[in-house]
Amino acid sequence: MLFGAIGNVFCQKPNGEGLGPGSNPDSSRGKNIFELKCATCHGLDGLGGEHAPDIIRRAAVKALSDPALVNLIHDGIPEEGMPSFPSIAKDDGQAVVAYLRLLQGKSAGGSAPGDPVRGKDLFFGKGGCSACHQIGDRGQFVAGDLAGFARDHPGSEIRDAIVRPSGAQQETAIAVGRDGRKFVGMIRNEDNASLQLQDADGRFYLLMKSSLVSAQRKTGYPMPVDYAHRLSSSELDDLVGYILREAYSGKDEEPHAKD
Repeated sequence: MLFGAIGNVFCQKPNGEGLGPGSNPDSSRGKNIFELKCATCHGLDGLGGEHAPDIIRRAAVKALSDPALVNLIHDGIPEEGMPSFPSIAKDDGQAVVAYLRLLQGKSAGGSAPGDPVRGKDLFFGKGGCSACHQIGDRGQFVAGDLAGFARDHPGSEIRDAIVRPSGAQQETAIAVGRDGRKFVGMIRNEDNASLQLQDADGRFYLLMKSSLVSAQRKTGYPMPVDYAHRLSSSELDDLVGYILREAYSGKDEEPHAKD
């Protein structure tokens, strides 16, 4: 959800202490309203909490116009679990937006300065990302669609995930059938009678163990760990720039709860 609630009763703190340089009466009043209505879910800094996402660094939120944000505050997104706030007057909604813009300006240093056009070439070429990852309707779905991850993380965290990948090791197998066919892929499911593999093209194969001659297994990390050396710093910026552009392409006007 874009904004969280702690109640429907409107009140304000007497001042807007702590805003610092660049604040104005609207953002000061907006800080008070934000802390009352939104902070329980989004956090006092707006960077997200247990029940609601980051609305400060998220490119989708930054891309929305001020009137669109005011309308979201008033109408909510009921289907995504975000309540509406009809009790917040339009000028109070504008004050909240002014405060959000102030916080977004303070966090602007985390964005990636790369060239998305060059990043696209890296994604499908030198970087080899498309061999496992899908973005939009292109690439392979072996390791998932990057668009969802990118909408939940700022550019700095996307870059960090590329150069310092984490996660559990995954098991792959080379299975040879009695008819001579060979299947290579990641093990997705297995029980006493069957083995399910997903190959590099994203296709799934359900193999009965009774029909196999052998199944050689290997465990390793699915994400390459050498991107910090394989790609230059500017190339990493370009790659992140492309991923972010594709993640928000055509979605700027309709953020969802996960966005």
